[in-house]
Amino acid sequence: MHDRTIVVNTTPLIALSTAGCVAALAHLYEHVIVPREVADEILAGGPGSPGFRELSEKPTLDVQASRIEIPVYLANALDHGEAAVIATALANDVPLVCIDETVGRRIARMSGLTLTGSIGVLIKAKRLGFPVVIRDAMTRMREHGIWLSETVFAAALSSANE
Repeated sequence: MHDRTIVVNTTPLIALSTAGCVAALAHLYEHVIVPREVADEILAGGPGSPGFRELSEKPTLDVQASRIEIPVYLANALDHGEAAVIATALANDVPLVCIDETVGRRIARMSGLTLTGSIGVLIKAKRLGFPVVIRDAMTRMREHGIWLSETVFAAALSSANE
């Protein structure tokens, strides 16, 4: 089962890359949009950085060719990636965004968007047949410096029946 479209931010792409699970996005969504600003943030890390290979190969990621005009209220409140994700979703009538950071999530909600994050993507993908062990994926994320609280870790395991 595929939902239609999602716009993805930098941190979830990096987190899913460190977990070896960027393919979970294609498992769930027909159209995965990566704003140019997000791609630039990831590609700035150079070859070998999390997400670089997935963006370079991009068979299932729609990396936008140009930057989007970001409204001032988003530019003043968020980093370029999060602001671009929200602006892209609003400009293209895409109701779903993937953002992990608290402030970005709050502003996305205030903008009328529906949210998921990297852990939400993994749990939903697992429920729909994507081969992932949530505990192992989150452990790989943590090993690469992705911060996951004990509360989030435990809740994700419970939600995934692990």
